[in-house]
Amino acid sequence: MITLTDIDIIQLLRKNNLNADTLQEVVVEKLIDKKLKVATAESCTGGLVSERITRVSGASGVFDCGICSYSNGIKHKVLGVSKETLAVLGAVSAETAIQMAEGVKKLSGADIGISTTGIAGPLGGTPEKPVGLVYVGVCTENKAYSLKLNLGGVNQTNSRNYIRKLTSDAVLFTILSIIHEQM
Repeated sequence: MITLTDIDIIQLLRKNNLNADTLQEVVVEKLIDKKLKVATAESCTGGLVSERITRVSGASGVFDCGICSYSNGIKHKVLGVSKETLAVLGAVSAETAIQMAEGVKKLSGADIGISTTGIAGPLGGTPEKPVGLVYVGVCTENKAYSLKLNLGGVNQTNSRNYIRKLTSDAVLFTILSIIHEQM
């Protein structure tokens, strides 16, 4: 599993000459060009990825579905995350993120299902799952996997808004990567 920090995400954007503030415009443009659709299942980002995509004119042609699945009940009932995964591994796990992405892809019929689940803070962190730990789930026609983000910063100083924004940047960059590599 790939693990990225906040610095890694910022460097990836710079290396690829991408502006974090306009990243969603590039994503929508590339999805339109490739005639692909994306769907989101968001927990810790609370709909931020969906909002950024739908902020762009023309997004209706590439985005049909965004689920804000903050509770475990919705993760299970709507997205099909297994009760066993939630009970044993918890909502903040690679497996939960993958099952969320698979569920939203299946529900929507999109080409790409993508999810976020994590601890944006400032409360809720533990030594095993600190503030800033986020999993991004990805599901395409050919594979399902997750990315691990460690965005808590030194001494867990990064803010909730910073963690949520960087997570949405990582998700949008991941969508671009999928388009370039697999589609």
